Amino acid sequence: MRVHTGEKPFKCEICKKLFTQNKDLKVHMKIHTREKPFKCNLCQKMFMQTCNLKAHMRIHTGEKPFKCEVCQKRFTQNGHLKMHMIKHTGETPFECEICQEMFAQNSFLKAHMRIHTGEEKFKCEVCEKMFTHNSDLKVHMRIHTGNKPFNCGVCQKTFSQYNTLKVHMRKHTGEILSKCEVCQKIFTQYKDLKVHMRIHTGEKPFKCEVCQKMFSVSGNLKIHMRIHTGEKPFECEVCHKMFAHNSYLKVHRRQHTGEKPFKCEVCHKMFTKNSDLKQHMGKHTGEKQFRCKVCEEMFLSYSNLKIHKRIHTGEKIIKCEVCEKSFTQYGSLKVHMRFHTGEKPFKCEVCNKMFWQNSGLKVHKRIHTGEKPFKCDVCDKLFRHNCALKKHMVVHTMDSSE
Repeated sequence: MRVHTGEKPFKCEICKKLFTQNKDLKVHMKIHTREKPFKCNLCQKMFMQTCNLKAHMRIHTGEKPFKCEVCQKRFTQNGHLKMHMIKHTGETPFECEICQEMFAQNSFLKAHMRIHTGEEKFKCEVCEKMFTHNSDLKVHMRIHTGNKPFNCGVCQKTFSQYNTLKVHMRKHTGEILSKCEVCQKIFTQYKDLKVHMRIHTGEKPFKCEVCQKMFSVSGNLKIHMRIHTGEKPFECEVCHKMFAHNSYLKVHRRQHTGEKPFKCEVCHKMFTKNSDLKQHMGKHTGEKQFRCKVCEEMFLSYSNLKIHKRIHTGEKIIKCEVCEKSFTQYGSLKVHMRFHTGEKPFKCEVCNKMFWQNSGLKVHKRIHTGEKPFKCDVCDKLFRHNCALKKHMVVHTMDSSE
């Protein structure tokens, strides 16, 4: 009768939750006691209830007794089928009162609410990073443990996340889910196609509230925000230098390991970054992709173009704190500071002479090697310095004028 009357006489003394039956209270108490008396004999995982163990056993047996009548897909648990059915019905009965976003399950709504409240209740004990979901923390922990529990049955490659394995499996099955109608690029996931389409449409839905810069992907906005916050969460374990993005740290590590994975097919020079290789290729091809809109001058790299633009704007963003001289590049300030400090970090290994700049050392070395790379086109005389060649050329211009 309590089902009909709504009476709940059994109360949990720890969290005050009420139950209609004593047996439900007993099951609930295991949450507080962490008691898990039911063990899987195959993988030793423990469970609070026999029904949970039974459902778990289907992972090992492969049994999927619950079938979707719409698309015939099968599931190990009825709850998973119910969640799946929402894809067909489109039902989203749970609404966020703040932003009106709709959710298929109350648990999804609860997790979503943490975006508005800023609540991050799950903390990594290793790096102290906070998470809104326990499941996200569990996945994150695999970074520290190196655990990759999901194994590809075809090539034995292992993965830290099941979804990554699912995507990987499509390489073996040849399954293609989504194709871009503009450039014919193929994607294994529809969400990746949606993001890709922004390249063609130019859509940038994510805006930085500080500088108003727009981004096509929310992840790029998140990384960009670190410019404003100064946050650098990734640390090099060798020199302890901090980085705003994990990819920057990966590239930086190559300075310590000496790894240069990018090779020029023309001269076989190796590079630590693909962008450096692309820029280097311009030397062979002569191609300059970056154009100044003011004077139409072309540049091999975007960074060179950015520096060049300061000529037009007059911008000198870096100032010497000793003499207040301004510079357009940080590298120029570094060299300039050596006049104040007297530092000469570049040493000739032959005669131990010291130099302010590496370029000065390079020129000096020609005294020892005898190298003369500058040649007069008139008389074929060779010179160590370009300035010496220019001075020499005056001899020929005087001869021709006489």
